[in-house]
Amino acid sequence: MAIQIESPITFTNVGKARWWQRGLLATQTGYVLLALLVLLAIMHFASPYFFTEGNMQNVAKNFSFIAIATLGITFVIITGGIDLSVGSMMCFSAMITSMVMVELSAPGSLFVHLAADGKTVVANVPGLILVISVVAGLAAALVVGLINGFCIATLGLSPFVTTLGMLSIVRGLAYVVSNGRGSFPGGPDADYFYALTSGDLFGVPAPFIYLVILALVMAVVLHHTTFGRHVFALGGNEKAAELTGISVVRVKIEVYVICALAAGLQGIIISGWLGSAPANMATSYELNVIAAAVIGGANLAGGIGGPLGAIVGCVLLEVIRNGLVLAQVNSYWQQTLVGVIIILAVLVDRIRSRMA
Repeated sequence: MAIQIESPITFTNVGKARWWQRGLLATQTGYVLLALLVLLAIMHFASPYFFTEGNMQNVAKNFSFIAIATLGITFVIITGGIDLSVGSMMCFSAMITSMVMVELSAPGSLFVHLAADGKTVVANVPGLILVISVVAGLAAALVVGLINGFCIATLGLSPFVTTLGMLSIVRGLAYVVSNGRGSFPGGPDADYFYALTSGDLFGVPAPFIYLVILALVMAVVLHHTTFGRHVFALGGNEKAAELTGISVVRVKIEVYVICALAAGLQGIIISGWLGSAPANMATSYELNVIAAAVIGGANLAGGIGGPLGAIVGCVLLEVIRNGLVLAQVNSYWQQTLVGVIIILAVLVDRIRSRMA
């Protein structure tokens, strides 16, 4: 008697998701990107000046002024943390950079001395003072990032409380070191500084170029390195990540250092655009940076986020601001609209999750 083998049962509806539940549209970033495209289309018909070359350069430069810091804080948010000190760190790093440039350019310093005929002689290494000054500014950010990471990862303090306290400490230090007057980049390398921070390359603003490079680096780090996998694992389930052998303390410290360095670099770039580093520079910028990251899809609960979402969130905020200016609407409405967009972004993500 022959044994009949029945063919395996197949389920045609298993593993197939609807088209809006696949790929980029399965994320909050996809919905925000779609909303951005709709907004750009509206602005095209609402104002003939929006898509002009000059305005596009302004948009690219302006959103780049918070986007680099947004990339940094996205690392922290993916792990389930938060950093409220980024605005103060922008100011402090910019101020240290400017003050070191001025100090090293003063007569009698290691790089500037008086010749026998009374003329000022500068060390014959173009850009050396600039490099040392930028490194000093980033070093200040590195120290603050290490302190934040140590307090949160090692001492177990709340990220919100720790970085809120650091916000006040760093801002106070900025006022102390400058006596409340701020600082102006100067010296023989000042032209290099302004060219690298507020200049352009073939019509493309320098801050935008830095942003694209850093976003690509971030994408590779997050999705193609062990460190990136650890960052996501930490945000998904910290206890489980620790049980798998991941050094939770080390990863936490590293993401806060990355966030601080990104904020410090952002502040240095902004000071080049402003031509100074005032003591009240970047006040409340932390709100815009966190808002851009959250709007772009970074989940404050951890485990979700990336460079594309960070950039999309920043672009959306800048397009709204730019649109309000072109429409001659009171700029104070911007904060109101940002709050509405944050709530809508979270609401859409919640609805999408329930439909999945």
